[in-house]
Formats: sequence, structure tokens, C-alpha cells
Amino acid sequence: MREFHIKNYGAVGDGKTLNTVSIQKTIDECAEHGGGRVIVGEGVYLSGSIRLKSNVDLHIEADGCLLGSSDCNDFPERTDVVHVESYNLPRHRNACLIFAERCENISITGMGIIDCNGECFVEKKGEGWTGWEYQRLDLPTPPRVVFLTGCKNVRIENVTMRNQPSGWSYWIHDCDFVSFDKCKILANVQYPNNDGIHINSSRNVTVSNCDINCGDDCIIVRANNLSLPENKVCERVTVTNCNLTSYANGIRIGWMGDGVIRNCTFSNIVMTDTVTGIGITLPKFNTEAPDHGREESVIENLSFSNIVMDDIYAHPIRISLSPSEHSRCKAVQNIFFSQIHARGLEFPFVKGNEDYVVKNIYFSDCSFEKVEEDALPNYRKHGPAAWERVINAPIVKFAENVVFNQTTFTAK
Repeated sequence: MREFHIKNYGAVGDGKTLNTVSIQKTIDECAEHGGGRVIVGEGVYLSGSIRLKSNVDLHIEADGCLLGSSDCNDFPERTDVVHVESYNLPRHRNACLIFAERCENISITGMGIIDCNGECFVEKKGEGWTGWEYQRLDLPTPPRVVFLTGCKNVRIENVTMRNQPSGWSYWIHDCDFVSFDKCKILANVQYPNNDGIHINSSRNVTVSNCDINCGDDCIIVRANNLSLPENKVCERVTVTNCNLTSYANGIRIGWMGDGVIRNCTFSNIVMTDTVTGIGITLPKFNTEAPDHGREESVIENLSFSNIVMDDIYAHPIRISLSPSEHSRCKAVQNIFFSQIHARGLEFPFVKGNEDYVVKNIYFSDCSFEKVEEDALPNYRKHGPAAWERVINAPIVKFAENVVFNQTTFTAK
């Protein structure tokens, strides 16, 4: 593979010089020669927004660091985007550190670091705070770190991303054949909205052997098609052999106005110190919300197996539909949980509504242990735990064919 070193194109790894132009020049040169590897070698390379191109591997070596700028002006809103309608994106913005659109055979690899300079975009709350200790600054902040849309054959491998601001780490939007392997996502859990891997309206996505610590959801699977010219299904997502810590959801499926999400598996996962382990939540539909789709949701044929959850500050499993007059849901059905072993403040919670019952929910060989609050204190300072908990609620409501096979519930 032909190599292109960013130092040879003028990049300076002193952590102070802005290298956006030099790095982009290297990527462009690599693409013009048919592709290859763009090397971020020894040093800390400050950069604003860069654009990957087909057949390019952005390779950050073990002694290299790509450092996001502390100035949001270095992440401008792109005016040349064609795959999506930018105004209809969540937060109505497309700004990011690394962008790719309608590319094939792209990758971000290496044992190096992407440092997002997150402390420059947040501030501490005052005394008596609840939820997260930090909040976004009252000014534009980068909404995403890596944003890939309309891409095919994508590989993210070995890279460590850290210090994310209040923005999503990876957003995979209408992409095909994407793999994450041996990645680390190490966000500050007290920063809000720094999701880990956000998989939206995409197909054939694999996440394996990853460690993800986030203030917001670690892994999200959604089908928000509002920004796309046609509705796409999110399907064939596989997540396995991962460690997750989140001050929100370890795994979250669906959201407001999402479409079809189906045929996904999640296995061999360890979750610790997390608010909700697995959340399937369809909140009240609101077109004024900064992140909503345009469809009635169908969520079906999902399998969760061999998952250990410890220190869960709300529910290990939460399936919740908004009241029927506010719901946009066709079906939540055929959800399988096996060998789930959880310890936390609440039991699982499964709730449909009067018009859209959830159905065919199966629990097999699971154990759920509910502990007293003194075992997990300060839950009001653990992300959304205070408002995510449905205390002393019935485990099942507005549901059909919920089966518990060799499943135990223990309260201490």
C-alpha cells in the first residue's frame, strides 16, 4: 500500500500549529493516486474538519495523535453535502472533525489517538447539580467527531478516541458494510451527549472487541430518515465482545419517529456503572425536537444474549412506548433476551400503550437482582437515572406474550 506522510505535506506535530490544510492536501494527493495510506506519525497534530475520500486509509500510528481544534469555527457547516439534507440532520448541523460522503473502501486505523479537545466545549454546572456535572457551553459546539454518510466498505480499527465534547463520537448514517474492531471510545462520563457509536439507517454493521465509555449512550441503533430522500431500513447490525459504561444507555434502540429496525444481534457484552442497560424507547413525538424522524416505528427480530450488567442505576432492560395519542409506532415485537444477568436499582420494565402493545418478548435463563439505593448512592448525579427510573412499577404493562423461562428476580 502506498504511503503518504502528512509531515511531507507541511504538517507540524507540535500540538499548536493548525494542520487542516496540510492533512487535507495529503488525503487529496493519496486519492488522486488511486488511494493508499495517509500516515499521522509521531507528534500531536491539531486540525479542524477534514474530508476522507475513497480508497484512503487514515492511519494514526501509536505515537501519533490527531487533536481536534478548540475553536468551533474550524468545524464549519459544509455547504457541498449532497447525500443528506443538512437542515434535517439532528441539531440541523453537519459539522464534524472527520467527514466522508458517498465514499467506498475507507478506513481509520492504527494504535494512535483521536483527541477531541472536549474540555474546551463544556463547563461545570453550579452547586447542587443533577444529571451530568458538565453542560455544553452556550455557543456552537461540534455536534459530531466522525460523520460518515452514504459510504460503503468502511473499517475502523484499533484507534482510541478520547475526550469527546458534547457530540457523537462516530455517526454512521445510511452506510453499508461497516466494521469496528478493537476500538476504544473513552469519553468523560460527566459530559452530556457524547454518544459512542451511532448507527443510523445502515446495513451490515459489525462492532466487535470494543471498549466504550460515554456520558451518553454507548451504542445506538436507529432509523431516522428525515434527512434522506427515501426511507432506509436499519438492519443486520451485530455487536459482540464489547465492554460498555454509560451515564445513559449501554445499548439504545430507536427514538422519536424512527422507521424500521430489524434483524440485529447483541452478544457477549459486559456493562458496568450504566444507567439503563438496554433501552428501546419511543418517546412522545414532537416535530420541534432537534432529533426526530418522519415514520411510524417497527422494531423487530432483535436478539440479546450472554450479557452481564453490574451497577445499573435504573433498569437493566427498558422497553417503553409513549402514550398512544403521542406515539408513532406500528410494532415492537419478537425481542429475545437470553442469559442476561443484571444487578441494579430496578427490575426490567416492559410497557406498550393502549393501542400499540409490545408483543413476543422472551426471557430465557436470565437473572435480575434489585438492590437498595444505599448500594448505589448518588443516582441523581448519574446522568438521567433520576428520571429514567420507574420505581415500583409493574414489570409488564400493555404487552402480549411476554415469556419468562428459567428467569429469576431477587430483591435485596
